Amino acid sequence: MPQYRIAQVAELLGVSDDTVRRWVEAGRLQGRIDGGVQVIEGEEVASFARRLVTDDRDRRHGSARNRLTGIVTEVVRDGVMAQVEIAAGRYRIVSLLSREAADELQLAPGVLATAVIKATMVTVEADAGSGP
Repeated sequence: MPQYRIAQVAELLGVSDDTVRRWVEAGRLQGRIDGGVQVIEGEEVASFARRLVTDDRDRRHGSARNRLTGIVTEVVRDGVMAQVEIAAGRYRIVSLLSREAADELQLAPGVLATAVIKATMVTVEADAGSGP
């Protein structure tokens, strides 16, 4: 079973090391000492992450489930199309949409926006050494 150090869990969940330590101290996340280092089992991290995920299906009507909220960092418009870049946490999302849609949404650097992603194919890669 994979296990992760505090810093790795913090990076995976998008929080600080101190936040993960507080969660462990409060009993919200189960950690243990292994070889003098505090670790958290992969299944525990997955279970905890699932509880943290915001699921706004009740507020939205649609089939897309992948929503990444961030700040617009760049908008490039031409005659018909617009390219919009969003920084959502440490992720960069680039979308092409009609210029009319970008104008209606008043997209510009500094605007809060949500990228709604629906894909018929998603490639999944596992990091080396993370498997059993």
